[in-house]
Amino acid sequence: MDIYLMGYMGSGKTTIGQQLAKHIGYDFVDYDQFITEREKMSISEIFESKGEIYFRKKEALYLKEILQETNTKKIVALGGGTPCYGSNLQEIKESGVTSIYLNVPVSQLTDRLWEAKSERPVIAGQQSKEELEEFVRKHLFERGFYYNQASKVIKVQEQTEAAIVEEIVATLF
Repeated sequence: MDIYLMGYMGSGKTTIGQQLAKHIGYDFVDYDQFITEREKMSISEIFESKGEIYFRKKEALYLKEILQETNTKKIVALGGGTPCYGSNLQEIKESGVTSIYLNVPVSQLTDRLWEAKSERPVIAGQQSKEELEEFVRKHLFERGFYYNQASKVIKVQEQTEAAIVEEIVATLF
């Protein structure tokens, strides 16, 4: 059973995915890194030089490719927007993988993203923490419809990363 983690940027998909993969002996795939390697440029470079439409087409193409890879058991940390565009969510649901939404409160996401906003082009222009929180709240409202269709929803509050991994393991096995 492959496991696909979804959630908003800053929700911990990569960190939790790496720890979960190590804990249960699966391979780990950071989907943004996967795209970066295939395209030979960063996500922000793709957006800047080729545009979002190009990126979303490639994102869908590579998602189909990775969903069809069945030779190893893997944890995949999806990009925050991956399940929200085109038929990506339907592809995930029809593929038989288990999807998990890491549901993190807006205030916690805002705190995490404020610290790392210079590394994230989508939010780099936010001038204040309040402005960022409003941006995150609006985005989550739009994306919640998709995220909440995951096979499992894990509510992330103040648990340690290890506790989140244990909760996922207990939910799945």
